[in-house]
Amino acid sequence: MKKRELGTSGLKVSEMGLGCMGMSEFYGEGNERESLATLHHALDRGVTFWDTADMYGVGDNERLLGKVLAKHRDEVTLATKFGNVRSDDGGFLGINGRPEYVKQACDQSLARLGIEQIDLYYQHRVDPKVPIEDTVGAMAELVEAGKVRYLGLSEASAKTIRRAAKVHPIAALQTEYSLFSRELEAEILPTLRELGIGLVPYSPLGRGFLTGQIRSPEDFSETDFRRWSPRFQGENFDKNLQLVERLEVIARQKGCTPAQLALAWVLRQGEDVVPIPGTRRSSRLDENAAAADIELSEEELSEIERVLPPELVAGTRYPEEFMHTVNG
Repeated sequence: MKKRELGTSGLKVSEMGLGCMGMSEFYGEGNERESLATLHHALDRGVTFWDTADMYGVGDNERLLGKVLAKHRDEVTLATKFGNVRSDDGGFLGINGRPEYVKQACDQSLARLGIEQIDLYYQHRVDPKVPIEDTVGAMAELVEAGKVRYLGLSEASAKTIRRAAKVHPIAALQTEYSLFSRELEAEILPTLRELGIGLVPYSPLGRGFLTGQIRSPEDFSETDFRRWSPRFQGENFDKNLQLVERLEVIARQKGCTPAQLALAWVLRQGEDVVPIPGTRRSSRLDENAAAADIELSEEELSEIERVLPPELVAGTRYPEEFMHTVNG
């Protein structure tokens, strides 16, 4: 697995990362044994840029990764996040970017992970009640204290990114980006490149839709949050499935899977782009990692753009009540 630098930060990571959220929550029941096997397999494949957050599984995801980091810390570039606050029973309590909370959250993440330093620490969502300068100022103090190496933002607007970067260098922005989610191309992506900030796309497979494996909303378990996602409901599902079927035709011609084609497209958007597809299974990790070896010609890129233009994607990426938390 090759390496890519996140913008001009100096932080180099595996060009394909691993989103670990689904190992603990949101996509149905997890299996710790299977997840641990996948994490060890990721090490073998060179997929060593791992992404978690304190809210995933209410801390359980960080503890899961900590079991592997105990013996393999030097092999992993570890990213985690703070800001989405949850109660012990999983209830969502809101967004917190207050300086005192930033430091408290960091110490708690370090303890759950069993490590002394976080490689990349993101603000998970922007707190509209706290100036970004105050939040990033507290994050910068964590760097000075040696608890964090690099800083990142997640789901921040271009304006917020500019303000944050004046306080401390920002290594990466994490946001949703795929053939199904391209709104950042208008303003956010040019801002990142102007400031030398890398892009870490989460859900680069459209929350699994772009894999071609999802044929019905009934494919989801009762605990899978996609049952409440607008893109997976009613007419939106049918319209989006038609787009995936178009992508499947190109994938067959290319001799790869739809997932690999979708990931290859994301990787082709720039050397400063490092997607973090999530999976619990070693076989899917192998499939995703192999996408890094797929070359796409200009003609193939144009054909993908032609059959799957962003304006045809139906439905917002979150239910309406949560859309205010993105691009904050």
